[in-house]
Amino acid sequence: MKKIVRTILVYAEEIVSAFFISITVSMVIVNVFFRYVLNRGIFWSEEVATIAFVWSVFVGAAACHKHKMHISIDLFSRLAPKPLKKSVRMLAHLIMIVLNTYIVYLSVVFVRASSIKPTAVLGISSSYVSSAVLVGFALMTIHSVGFFFKELRGGMPAEEGA
Repeated sequence: MKKIVRTILVYAEEIVSAFFISITVSMVIVNVFFRYVLNRGIFWSEEVATIAFVWSVFVGAAACHKHKMHISIDLFSRLAPKPLKKSVRMLAHLIMIVLNTYIVYLSVVFVRASSIKPTAVLGISSSYVSSAVLVGFALMTIHSVGFFFKELRGGMPAEEGA
């Protein structure tokens, strides 16, 4: 049981992203069936699919960041002399922490501003949609902090993330 819970926690971003992309695909398929076979579209399906897609993208981006799957510019750390490689990588992690933290701040402002605006079809607060940006970049910030401290302790080889 502990192993299952640990696996779920380790792969939480992947599970959540897969869940939301499944909703997106399902809503599109169901609406196509209703529209072309039954001649009756589901008026709210496009908005649900879009909301689920937004969540899938931002949580999925955090999952990619966790596994270092994003395109990165590691030219400086590769070209740096061996004694400076770790410092350059740590600087890159610090830059990511600062940028992600700033985007988290901007996301909080955006979520607050969008909370009074309802969505077009469902009429729910737009903050449910824009919160995906906040969650995604908060997770990326957490992972960046983890990468920084792992590098600080000497646990990250130079080739990792390349």
